[in-house]
Amino acid sequence: MSATERRFHPEKQLSEQSFYLWRAIQAAIWLVGAAIMICLVFFPNLGLTLFWNILIPIAPALFVLFTGVWRNICPLATTNLMPRHFGLSERKKLTAVQLGKLNLLAIVMLYTIVPLRHAVFNNNGIATASLIMAMVVLGMIMGFYYEWKSAWCSGLCPVHPVEKLYGGNTMFTVPNAHCSECQNCVVPCPDSTPNIHPISTKRTLYHQLSGLLIVGGLPGFIWGWFHVPDEQLFNWNNILGVYQLPLLGFIVSSIIYIIASMMVSTKNEQKLVSVFAAAGVSCYYYYRLPALFGFGDFHTDGLLINLSNSLPTWFVPTIQVLTTGFFFYWMVIRKQQHRSWVLRPPFAAK
Repeated sequence: MSATERRFHPEKQLSEQSFYLWRAIQAAIWLVGAAIMICLVFFPNLGLTLFWNILIPIAPALFVLFTGVWRNICPLATTNLMPRHFGLSERKKLTAVQLGKLNLLAIVMLYTIVPLRHAVFNNNGIATASLIMAMVVLGMIMGFYYEWKSAWCSGLCPVHPVEKLYGGNTMFTVPNAHCSECQNCVVPCPDSTPNIHPISTKRTLYHQLSGLLIVGGLPGFIWGWFHVPDEQLFNWNNILGVYQLPLLGFIVSSIIYIIASMMVSTKNEQKLVSVFAAAGVSCYYYYRLPALFGFGDFHTDGLLINLSNSLPTWFVPTIQVLTTGFFFYWMVIRKQQHRSWVLRPPFAAK
């Protein structure tokens, strides 16, 4: 192991063998991401299938069960942290207000980008590749200025609010394969705080608003999103139409959450968050799994392989009941395990 690698090697967390194993997995996943990017540009039909109909449908379940694994191997995170690993980052720290603003902006980005899948990204490989590349560049720029995962992975990344919502009762904790020392760059650290959820942090008004928007709004937003068909050709006249039902669902579920949170005691706040998290991921798979196999409401939208003429009629309601039951058991009924996503590395010497 070189001097540089030893400097970034979390020796109290990882054996040398584990260190190289995680680096190999990170490199492999990064190469898979690069291959998908190439396909999106040069083989768009294949790239769109790989990204939107294979990778993205797996992601919510991954966030629920293995959040720490994903946080270790996410190719965007690997790219974002390259400046830090190679000693090129200025390692600035964000204030609580700055981080709260980034968290809020991440949620705004999420709710802005996802409906545009119907209008643009689901059927346009170049557009999807451009979106991903924009995030890669933005994340890497932030990595040159800010400490570890603070600015992108725990700040502006539009996927992070969903990780935080779904990852409240993860299956197990894994070693931190990125941070060699804890610099307290994010307080509380989403990676190292047991049972973290979006309402855990109330340090600023921005954090509080972020928690409300993602916990209360996401289940209804998902419901509305699945009731909008894909546009085969981009049309500026229909651009606002893709937001109407997701926004309606967002408003309704947010109102329900606000009323429920007023009736629930502080000690049961996390349980309420878990209910809405389970409702969101269950709603996603309630519609997404049938669509993958040819049973969707909009014909070929979200289709991976058409098995509608091969599978029995009871297939769809069965998987809908099973997935909904599983997620509510795992996230609401199952006892909280008091686990963090990853082990906190040793604190840096002051």
